[in-house]
Amino acid sequence: MYTFDKQLPDTTFADAVARTKQVLADNGFGVLSEIDVQKTMKSKLDADLPGYLILGACNPKMAFEALKLEPRVGAMLPCNVIVREQENGVVEVSAIDPVASMQAIDNAELQAVAGKVQAMLSDVVKAL
Repeated sequence: MYTFDKQLPDTTFADAVARTKQVLADNGFGVLSEIDVQKTMKSKLDADLPGYLILGACNPKMAFEALKLEPRVGAMLPCNVIVREQENGVVEVSAIDPVASMQAIDNAELQAVAGKVQAMLSDVVKAL
């Protein structure tokens, strides 16, 4: 698996987004970017898609540690968290597993940082 996932039944898409942002903040993550995939697909391709938002989450302390160890790791940051409405109307939140995404970089110290962020993001998803 490359993500941590949790379904949020009986939750609206807007409520799931707000809740996800709050739990991220409560766990030391800021949201650096938001990509509204639903809106983008509609405007660029005239394609209809259920609600789908990518949140670029960042824990500044952990990001700084990673950047000190591997300056090009920024190409893999921030940690993406998606909130998406499934066809059945259930909203699911998925967070990237940073250990899985950092496997391409041969640096044991970076893997240790990724492991800490992995635990933090897993806690975020569990708390939703």
